[in-house]
This record gives sequence, structure tokens and C-alpha cells, in this order.
Amino acid sequence: MAEKSGSALLTDREQVAERLLEASAKHSYDPETELDWDAPLEPGKWFLPERMVSLYGTPIWDRLSEERRIELSRHEAASLASAGVWFEVILMQLLARHIYDMDPRSRHVSYALTEMADECRHSKMFARMVTKLGTPYYGPGGTTRFLGRVLKTTATTPGAFTATLLVEEILDRIQRQTFPDESVQPLVRGITRIHVVEEARHVRYAREELRRQMAACPAWERQFTRTVSGEASVVVARALVHPGVYAAVGLNVEESVKQARESEHRRETMRWSAEKLTAFLEEIGVIHSALDRAAWRRSGLLR
Repeated sequence: MAEKSGSALLTDREQVAERLLEASAKHSYDPETELDWDAPLEPGKWFLPERMVSLYGTPIWDRLSEERRIELSRHEAASLASAGVWFEVILMQLLARHIYDMDPRSRHVSYALTEMADECRHSKMFARMVTKLGTPYYGPGGTTRFLGRVLKTTATTPGAFTATLLVEEILDRIQRQTFPDESVQPLVRGITRIHVVEEARHVRYAREELRRQMAACPAWERQFTRTVSGEASVVVARALVHPGVYAAVGLNVEESVKQARESEHRRETMRWSAEKLTAFLEEIGVIHSALDRAAWRRSGLLR
């Protein structure tokens, strides 16, 4: 099959953006009015599906009462939301860098701005969720925050879209298990439903652009993307569950972290959360060599 010219790739880019803009016009939500923030939380309801809690199936889990298990799910849901705010802020900066030199009249730029508006709403939604749950804000630690600052400052365009997918696709798979689960708090289900619907467009935009970028960028940029994305996978995977959630429910932090990382169920859950993403990244050459795969295995996202 003949390779597409640069102009054909750009035409495809505009067509994809146009379809995404049409979808955004039909299916965008304002969490401030769509969700009942004043409704009380329901006693006995989980905040994540039980099997998604990090200690599920471990010896510590077996010793916990159902009440403490649910309490741990509350703090882990807040940790995911806290990480979500941090991720979304980084993604907005990466998108702004991506379009900085582009013609603002293009549909591609128009959709990027639309996505940033979505991400602003999502950040506010996640922050309000943490407030509603009555937990601490589980923001990233100093080292993780520094690595995020390096990423958002130095990432090339394909690196930026790889990072975008790394965050969005993992959270998307977890949330697709959450919003239909009637054992979960209605507010949490409503939040995840909104996020899943709108993130589906973001994933399509990032996948299409990353495929174009990896086909067109110079060899050094492809290799840089492979190296950075492998390291980013480790940072992202470990930022999802803040160690402070264990202390919040009276557990030993060191032992809890150890059992979560050694749990075969947790490992399988993390690999499952990223399996569609890693297959796509292997297809387009972001995960390419044994060295690339070693970093992704270290993150726990690749077998």
C-alpha cells in the first residue's frame, strides 16, 4: 500500500477533528448541573468495584472487615481522583504546546481547545469529588511531581500524546467497570460515566495523532518517545494509589504497599487496565525493543 503524503495525513487530521467536534456538540456534560452533589453518600456502598481495590485478595484484605474494606475503597477512589486532577493539568499543558504554532482556524486546533475545556471540567469534577468524599487530597509526592514537570516541559509531540494515552486509557478501563456497578456509590458512578463518554473522544484524537507523528517524525524522536514513555509508565502506574490511603484506614503503609505490589490479582488488574494501550503502542512502534518492554514490565502494565 502506498504511503500517504503529508497533505493526505493533514486532511485525515481535519476529518477526524470535524467528527470529534460534532460528537462533542452532542455529548458534552456539565458536572456542576448533571450530578446531584447534595445527595448524601449511601451507607454500605463501595467507592470502587471491590475487585479494583489494590489490596483485594491479599492477606491484609482477608483480615479486614467489610466496613474497613469499603473505607479503603473511599480513600483509593479519592487517590484516583487526585491523580486525575494532576494528570489533567499536565495534559492541558501538553495540548497547549501541541497547538502553539498551528493555525487556530483549523478543526484540529478547534478540537484541541474543546478537549482542554473538557479537561477543565474534569479537573473541577475530580476535585469536588475528593471534597465530597471527605478525604485528603492525595497529590503526587515531590519526586513524582518533579518528573511530571520534566515531562510536560520536555516531551516531544509524540511523547506528549503517548503520555496522554497512558493516563486516559488506564483510567478509562477502570471507570468502565465502575459506572455500571450498582454496588458503587451513585455519585461516583455518575462521575465515571461522564468521564468515560468524554474521554472516548480524547483517546481517539490522541491515537490518531500519535499514529501520524510516529510515521512522520525523525528516528531520534521516535527513540526518545520510546525511552520517555517507558519511564512515564512507571511514574503513572505508581501514582494511581497513594501510599497515604493505607495509613488513613489504620494499615501499615510499608506492608500494604509490599502486598499490593506482590499481589497476582493486582498485577493482573494493572496489566488488564493497559492491555489495549500496550497493544496499540506495540503496533505503531512506541514499544519496540526488549529495552522498551523492560521499562513497561517494571511499571506492571506489561507482562
